[in-house]
Amino acid sequence: MAPRIALNFTDPGHTTWADGAACRASIKTGSRSFHLASMLLPANVRWSAHAMYAFCRFADDAVDEADNPAAALSDLKERLDLIYNCNPLPAPADRAFADIVERFQMPRSIPDALMQGFQWDAEDRRYDSLSDVVSYCVRVASTVGVMMTLVMGVRNRQTLARACDLGIAMQLTNIARDVGEDARRGRLYLPRDWLADAGIGAEEWLRAPVHDEAINHVTGRVLQAADRYYRRCRSGIAHLPARCRPAINAARLIYAEIGRELERLQLNSVDHRAVTSTPRKLVLLSRAVVDSALLKSSNSTEEAAEAGFLLDAVEGLPSRDPVMVEPKPLWNFAGSGGEMIDIMSRVSERQKIRPVD
Repeated sequence: MAPRIALNFTDPGHTTWADGAACRASIKTGSRSFHLASMLLPANVRWSAHAMYAFCRFADDAVDEADNPAAALSDLKERLDLIYNCNPLPAPADRAFADIVERFQMPRSIPDALMQGFQWDAEDRRYDSLSDVVSYCVRVASTVGVMMTLVMGVRNRQTLARACDLGIAMQLTNIARDVGEDARRGRLYLPRDWLADAGIGAEEWLRAPVHDEAINHVTGRVLQAADRYYRRCRSGIAHLPARCRPAINAARLIYAEIGRELERLQLNSVDHRAVTSTPRKLVLLSRAVVDSALLKSSNSTEEAAEAGFLLDAVEGLPSRDPVMVEPKPLWNFAGSGGEMIDIMSRVSERQKIRPVD
């Protein structure tokens, strides 16, 4: 029998070391930006983050690449049933996610909301307003932010609200970046009322997507909305465990930079796809570490109304101590010279200093 990863001192869990390796491989290939940011997490939190991401990524790909998305969604719901009955299928992502669900008491409504977002994709759903788009972002991205926050041991509603904001901001960035790519797949995530304001007929444009000043205007408005959520989520990072803050701050900075790259392309995401070079990501990674020590908390009770159902789902969960990690400084100048320097050298070697997604 393969050795298992002990998530606590009493229960060895479902997950084998091979499963852990498979989850790490999933994040490396699925999202280089998220993988890079995750390298700043403490080891035990990093494992949980990779396990959570692996199942979410598997589910996304299963629906997105299926000839029959409805059947793929039905299969995923059955797999979730097994996971929540502590009897996951013998697959790395399922076993790993089952341990995360059990250890962190993950409400079923959170992954169910993620599945609903995938269903909206499969239906090629259209969105009449920014609020409708944000509702989609909450399902496909804020769900992940909430799960990630629970993995870090945080249950405070306002901190979770800021995690929802970060998910919304990141997904709005994706939408602005992928306007042309989505259109060529028959998908449209831009608010139809904004398109109408710009004189664009949504379905007509979708049949023949072109870059012009009108679509530029709509794309710019989406980025402006994303930036508002990026600013609002910043204060929530200060409420996370100290050793987790640099990674989440890095994810915020790296993803926001995609918007800046898109602006350098004159907002043309029909003919181009904005990417951030690895050297730039490494600069932002360093900035995230320094900036994390300066983050200020806020007592703001502001919430995205569209995310209220997620926050309600977590309300009443038993409180947990923040994740326990080895108490060492962010810069540990032991051996060959510092965690950040080691991260930079390994990433630079792996990526060969080339633009990545």
